[in-house]
Amino acid sequence: MAEPYAAAGMPPDGPAQVPSAGTPNVVTLTKIVVLVVIIAGLYFGSEVLIPITLAVLLSFVLSPLMNLLRRIWLPRVVAALLAVLIAIGIILALAGIIGTQIAGLVDQAPQYQTTIENKVQSLQRLIATNISSRLSGLTRRIEGAGAAAPAATPAAQPQAQKPVPVVITESPTTSVLSLVERFLTPILNPLATLGIILVVAIFILLQKEDLRDRLIRLFGSSDLHRATAAMDDAGHRLARYFLTQLGINCSFGAIIGLGLYLIGVPSPVLWGILGALLRFVPYIGSYIAAALPIVLAAAVGTGWSMALYTAALYVVVEMTMGQAVEPMVYGHSTGLSPFSVIVAAIFWTWVWGPIGLILSTPLTLCLVVLGRHVEQLEFLDVLLGDRPALTPVENFYQRILAGDPDEAEEHAVRFLRDHSLSAYYDEVALPGLRIAAADARRGVLSPSQLHRIRAALLELVHDVADHDDTDKPVQASEASVAGKTLDQKGLSPAPAPQGDAPVADQRAPGWQAETPVLCVAARGLLDEAAAEMLVQLLDKHEIGARVASREAVSRGQIGTLDARDAAMVCILYVDMAGSPANLRPLVRRLRHRCPNATILAGLWPEDDPVLRDQAARRQMGADIYVTSLRDAVNACLAAARGAEPAAAPPPRLQVVAGSAPA
Repeated sequence: MAEPYAAAGMPPDGPAQVPSAGTPNVVTLTKIVVLVVIIAGLYFGSEVLIPITLAVLLSFVLSPLMNLLRRIWLPRVVAALLAVLIAIGIILALAGIIGTQIAGLVDQAPQYQTTIENKVQSLQRLIATNISSRLSGLTRRIEGAGAAAPAATPAAQPQAQKPVPVVITESPTTSVLSLVERFLTPILNPLATLGIILVVAIFILLQKEDLRDRLIRLFGSSDLHRATAAMDDAGHRLARYFLTQLGINCSFGAIIGLGLYLIGVPSPVLWGILGALLRFVPYIGSYIAAALPIVLAAAVGTGWSMALYTAALYVVVEMTMGQAVEPMVYGHSTGLSPFSVIVAAIFWTWVWGPIGLILSTPLTLCLVVLGRHVEQLEFLDVLLGDRPALTPVENFYQRILAGDPDEAEEHAVRFLRDHSLSAYYDEVALPGLRIAAADARRGVLSPSQLHRIRAALLELVHDVADHDDTDKPVQASEASVAGKTLDQKGLSPAPAPQGDAPVADQRAPGWQAETPVLCVAARGLLDEAAAEMLVQLLDKHEIGARVASREAVSRGQIGTLDARDAAMVCILYVDMAGSPANLRPLVRRLRHRCPNATILAGLWPEDDPVLRDQAARRQMGADIYVTSLRDAVNACLAAARGAEPAAAPPPRLQVVAGSAPA
């Protein structure tokens, strides 16, 4: 009964039982309810939450200025008040400039209106002249058809309507309070909101250390290191983001204002300030800011050239800032994926209106920072962050499982720009094979799926055959996505095997043959794919090798196995999972068939207890044990040069010399 399961890469005891579906997950339902309550609170509590949120973000912007004032020995209270006063002064100065510029435009509005009407009329006459000739024939036919139609019956005279009585009432006397409410309420509401924002920002600046400690106690008292790292990361990231965005947007406004001045558009200072402010709205803010200047340029100039120059100015400056300056300054990313920025803008606009659109990016950035440091909120980083959702290993297996070796090849090519071929196989492909073997052992992969996975793997091995197994210099500016992900996961690919095998007449005895290495699949199809990888790597280092399938080394067919030239037999077992008993009969058969060959066993996972037990390794009977294809290649190179493979100490077993049975 063991053979069918072995052919599919499963243990003899058969597939594991899949647990039946249980009751609905109460925890998941609770999370959904909590999420709905939070969104409802954000929506209905916008009048309270918006000023507080603006105050918190303003405190992040003013915090560097306050720290600078503290360095010149100003007291905390004085530094906080002075920072807020500077912010108020800037806001009032901008408001004054905007008001003055708008007043100047209002005085010239009638002249601009006349110019626009003349241009629109000339454009209409031009369009009418071009199409009138085409419509004249159709018009004549319609008029002829109308003349031939019978005259319409005169309509009956309408009946006389009764006069409507008019009632004269005296209007109530307008009170002073109603006048004050009518004219001052639209002004007082924004001023009150601004006052709340400034007062809350002052208190946050005065007590930011105390607030930080309270948040750490509230969310991370059990893990002070992680909570402190999250708070520091959020503070530094947000402050750097706001200041950088403020600098870029001010530069954008200055360039726009200077360009409009050179073009001749009226009030260039106004449009520069509005461009800088509206650019805080992601993606569309700069184009919204360009609408009025383009219309004004069309109203001022005699032709359309000024409007075209104005539109070109906005497009060129925005493309330069968005595609060149921001990636260089932000380090290619703010930590958010482009899709999440758009979704966040839609969500926060729905919840908080135009203010939510402006605050969408910083608020989403805060959520991503929380997701990167709080385990319970990791889903926020997965959904909104720009880091790859899957590791290279998971992405490799997912693409192979989906039967898409083309995308797997794309990821492999990016990885191979900075790493060797053996590093890709050891750090990405073999761990992916182990996931597939574990799925097969659990019974979630059918034999047909395993055959498709093997076919996709062999196609991938063939596609990457042009890449060398040599270490490549890592370019800091062109680091691959796969390499970055490995670094984030704490993995550091080992260097590639050094050198090639010597020429045939200089090799050790038994290694002069064309294919001195025989790679054997221990159990199933996945082991055969690993054997193909090892054969390819050995070929890169001038050592000939070939693959023997599992059927070729079975009890019934091993007698016909052609192993006369084999100086080393490499057995590959992708997922041993604590079952060395399955390997002992295979080693005995190969030892009997190839008595003069060295037997190497490549076993995974590398932390299996069997690999650390010398007695268990002696019972299995192999001469050398390795846990990576790189180590297998090094062992073959050492044997071809006539040297003995060196043993490596724990914790990572590299090459361990075992004892051959007597």
